Amino acid sequence: MPVRVKICGIRDEAGLDAACAAGADWVGFVFFGRSPRHVTAEVAGRLTHAVSINGPRRIGLFVRPTDDEIRHVLDHAWLDGLQIYDEAPRAMAIREQFGLPVWLATGVARRADLPATCGVDAMVIESRAPAGSDRPGGNARAFDWTLTERWRAPAPWLLAGGLTPDNVRTAIGQSGARAVDVSSGVESAPGVKSPELIHAFVRAARTPL
Repeated sequence: MPVRVKICGIRDEAGLDAACAAGADWVGFVFFGRSPRHVTAEVAGRLTHAVSINGPRRIGLFVRPTDDEIRHVLDHAWLDGLQIYDEAPRAMAIREQFGLPVWLATGVARRADLPATCGVDAMVIESRAPAGSDRPGGNARAFDWTLTERWRAPAPWLLAGGLTPDNVRTAIGQSGARAVDVSSGVESAPGVKSPELIHAFVRAARTPL
């Protein structure tokens, strides 16, 4: 089965069109004001409704959100799942409240950080945020990909953090990941998606090792 790909941080039609044309499995929309990839619920609404029924699934990324914040986005945008940066019990509560699949993002620095259990639908495994960062993810930092090699993951997971078209095949080979999540690695400037890099990333991720 080909490696699955999520293009995160979509903010405009050019990035969305490129992700769809390249065959991405998911597109991500960031609802966190400190991120250069932040979109409003209204903009996300326009973009998510432009995705065809056979296109990529739409994932909304939230950082420690309130129920009202999620509800406001869902009033405008068509989302197929929620990627949550928060504690596991809160992610589970969000899943129960909104009835959508939930992915829990987890930062790791050593093998002991890898989750042994998962109460939601999937996990995003990335590097732990550096000290002093005002963002829990999206920091373009990779971790030691061999940490996840032969890991008995309790749920489906995506590898994220510091991935680019040039290193994604190596990351897949070393980590054993069957799904990858990229944002800054396919940008020409912070928050500006490059169609060329999106296509290159998807091709590289799906090139057999």
